[in-house]
Order: sequence, then structure tokens, then C-alpha cells
Amino acid sequence: MNDPAMMEEFADWLASAELGQYLLAQEQAFFDSAVADVFGFRALQIGLCQHDFLAMNRIPWKGLAAACGEPGVVCDPAFLPFDSKSLDLVILPHGLDFTSLPHQVLREAARVLVPEGRLIITGFNPASLWGVRRLLQGREDNPWRGNFVSLPRIRDWLKLLELEHEATSFMAYSPPLARKDWLARWQFMESTGARCWPLAAGVYGVVAVKRQRGLRLITPRWAPAKPARAMLVAGGNDRNPLTRSSDNETLHD
Repeated sequence: MNDPAMMEEFADWLASAELGQYLLAQEQAFFDSAVADVFGFRALQIGLCQHDFLAMNRIPWKGLAAACGEPGVVCDPAFLPFDSKSLDLVILPHGLDFTSLPHQVLREAARVLVPEGRLIITGFNPASLWGVRRLLQGREDNPWRGNFVSLPRIRDWLKLLELEHEATSFMAYSPPLARKDWLARWQFMESTGARCWPLAAGVYGVVAVKRQRGLRLITPRWAPAKPARAMLVAGGNDRNPLTRSSDNETLHD
């Protein structure tokens, strides 16, 4: 089950802490780019409803779902109140980091997607400086109490749910320092990290597509029937034309 209080605290941390504001700007830019060219009829953002990550999308119906009393549908993301194959786009901003049932949340997101629908996820990368700080200082505060699910595991889960991995982006290369001026000194790592060590970014963004497995009708291979040999002789053909002997003609005369 999701912990609404933990996600609420994380949302407040994004809005108030200087490190959180740095991360929020990075993720907003990622989502703005990732959702811009996704089309359909219905889109859903699960969690972090205080921040609109669907703002740049042009789908006519855009909903919000969370486990607390924010604007939108109040529900447990592990058990979504939507029909199967009813949504064209689902986004999970850290939706797998702040739940005790990350695989079930992912399963529900896959269930409600239409064939060829898009799923977009962001999550903390344990193989990064952010993961190192989490190991050193413990998991008492946000965002360090999150699950930090590894990217290889995410890809394995997607494969099990028949979601095809389409693209991966990385962001937040600077060390997770608390003050804005300290972060500014490490700003050069944003461009350097993207070129030199992309897999060591603090946060990853994954885009996956729900593929429709096609059905192939297997039919028997009917061979044309071959006429019987006797029929060929009786009817005549090019090799064995039907002729009368001269003896027979004499008899009938």
C-alpha cells in the first residue's frame, strides 16, 4: 500500500528545499519534452499532483490520481479505479519510489493503458552520488527514504508486463548538496555528466510502450487435388490423345 504522508512530504520537499527545487526543474523539463508528442484521448498523472507534469501535453482529458486529498481522483495507485485499456498516457513521477508495492503500481499502470499507449516513469538512481548519500546518511528524511529502484530492475519489470522500453533519459548529475550556491558550483557536471557518465545521474526517466501482441491465424495448406490416372486416359491429354485404331473402324463398318 502507498504511504500518502511520505509522498506528501516528498512533494513539499520538492517545492521548498533548494535541492528539491533543483530536482523539480530538471524533472519538469524532462516531462515537458517527453509528453509533448504523445497523442490520444485520456492521460493520467499518478502522484505529485501539486506539480503539473502534463502541462505540455495536448490530450483533451487529463486526470490526476493520488492517495491523498489533492485535486483529482483519490485512490491507491496500486489499485486504480479505471477500466482496463482506457488511458493513452500514464505518468509516474517517482511513483515507484514512494510505495511498498512498486511492482503492483507498475502492473496497474500497464493494465489501464491502451495498446500502443505510453508509460513515463521517473525514479532515483541508486548507482549515483544520490544513492551514495542515501547509504551514508540513512533513510530518515526525504527523499532518501524512497525505494531507489535500479534501472535494470525497472527494465525487467517492464519486460514481464509486456511493456517495450522505448527511451531512457538521465538528469541531476550534480552532487546532492543542500544549498543552491553549492549546487551552482557543480553546474558544469550537467553537461559533462551527460557526455561522460550518463548512467551515474541522480534520476532516470523511462518511456515505455504497451505493445499489442498480434494474433496469427494458422490455416492448413490445401494442395490442389490431382485427377486420377484412369480419368486422364479416358479423357485424353496432350501426352495420351484419345485415338481410334483402324481395326476398330473396319469392324464397325
